[in-house]
Amino acid sequence: MQQTKFSRINDQFNKLLFGFLSSSWKSKSINIISVLTGYFLFANFVTKFISEGRNELIMVPIIILIIEIIIRIRPSTSSGFFNLWSILDKVRIGATYAVILEAFKLGS
Repeated sequence: MQQTKFSRINDQFNKLLFGFLSSSWKSKSINIISVLTGYFLFANFVTKFISEGRNELIMVPIIILIIEIIIRIRPSTSSGFFNLWSILDKVRIGATYAVILEAFKLGS
């Protein structure tokens, strides 16, 4: 097929949506374990945090700051630090999902 702008955009779009299917089992399992670990850690953290009801005004900005730092320090893909950052990013995604799910459970 001829490489046109449309075909390149189409290839990038397919890689974005279905790139997970073409990756190795090792990267798939690490990604899933990272997301589930983030969910597990923050679901327990939020449950404990709600039951105690102290230091909310201090902990929430610290959590937001940590999440923003993880987002902002994204290294290049050729860096050796990229794999560790990728795992941290997946933990962040799981943590965000846990916080949102807990908010829906509380009805707020």
